[in-house]
Amino acid sequence: MNPLLSRLQPYPFERLKQLFAGVTPNPEFPAISLGIGEPKHATPAFIKEALSNSLGALAAYPATAGDLKLRTAFTDWLQTRYSLALDPATQVLPVNGSREALFSLAQTVIDATVSPQPVVISPNPFYQIYEGAALLSGAEPYYAPSIPARNFAVDWDSVPEAVWARTQLVFVCSPGNPTGAVMSLDEWKKLFALSDRHGFVIAADECYSEIYFRDEPPLSGLEASVKLGRSDFRNLIALTSLSKRSNVPGLRSGFVAGDAAIIKKFLLYRTYHGSAMSGTVAAASIAAWGDEAHVVENRAMYRAKFAAVTPLLEPVLDVRLPDASFYLWAGVPEVWAGDDEAFARALYAQYNVTVLPGSYLARDTSHSANPGRGRIRMALVAETAECVEAAQRFVRFCQDNSAGPR
Repeated sequence: MNPLLSRLQPYPFERLKQLFAGVTPNPEFPAISLGIGEPKHATPAFIKEALSNSLGALAAYPATAGDLKLRTAFTDWLQTRYSLALDPATQVLPVNGSREALFSLAQTVIDATVSPQPVVISPNPFYQIYEGAALLSGAEPYYAPSIPARNFAVDWDSVPEAVWARTQLVFVCSPGNPTGAVMSLDEWKKLFALSDRHGFVIAADECYSEIYFRDEPPLSGLEASVKLGRSDFRNLIALTSLSKRSNVPGLRSGFVAGDAAIIKKFLLYRTYHGSAMSGTVAAASIAAWGDEAHVVENRAMYRAKFAAVTPLLEPVLDVRLPDASFYLWAGVPEVWAGDDEAFARALYAQYNVTVLPGSYLARDTSHSANPGRGRIRMALVAETAECVEAAQRFVRFCQDNSAGPR
């Protein structure tokens, strides 16, 4: 067996299952889960119709590169969303959701034959696929901490020059999971300069880009690249998907865009990997990328939900409205002494609300303590009434335990 498999860490939800083992939640309260970031808003009917009307495509093997109509749907959306003109033939590629693309991109990019061992830099906290992709590619993960005082922006300046010199891939998550932070143009400028100096590839995970709470939408890495005079998108690949934007997590559909030379190599890898998008999924995807009305409606629902929930939680938790995404990244009350696991377990036991301990989404390192410790991630994906009910239980729980855990 591949010995690198032994280096993979338990997934956060497996750890949560173990944390709750033996706990019987209070039967007085129906279960509410804010743990998993799975969209719960209804899938638009026109996407379902496009899928069902294209079942004839099941009779043919799909092309790994997708057909021109699909790739043009991607570039049309990039033009509409960011005013960017990309070549549908060479600068975009369909993927089966951002998760598999993030993983397979690392396998394409990393050259594990070099010495010293290559490095993959990930934000900390992070989406655990980044770590797994790095480990199974033969690279060493390096975790760049986020800074709470700067709205959890990644502290790129803390990375030593010797680490940058070994770096082959940097994962960027903007808007961030779990923090909701969006990278600024100045941060992109810094990262691009480092990429030019050291030659690493930047993988920009942008799957939360359409759920935002400010008037100005989040800046894309592609958009930043053009603003900074890098119209060839050198060493940059942006990844996005329909799961959050269009409430179709089961469709497993997205695309990557950017540096044509990397796209070409990625297509070669994917040809052997067997990663072609089904023609039925492609038809539904074309319909979804071509419509913005449902995205605006979806964003309005999230805005209303966060507007209702956040003020309820602010008096009892260290929490504020994020830049974007559908998570609240909250600090637990001081009486818990930073024990996010104990907080989550007690909340589940006393009020039957599930949240994810923040320490499960980050790592202790030799250069920084676990930045998720003492925090919890709440996914506000259910309907507003259920999220408000969860927030009200939070308030009661914090009041019940205001003198310390009971």
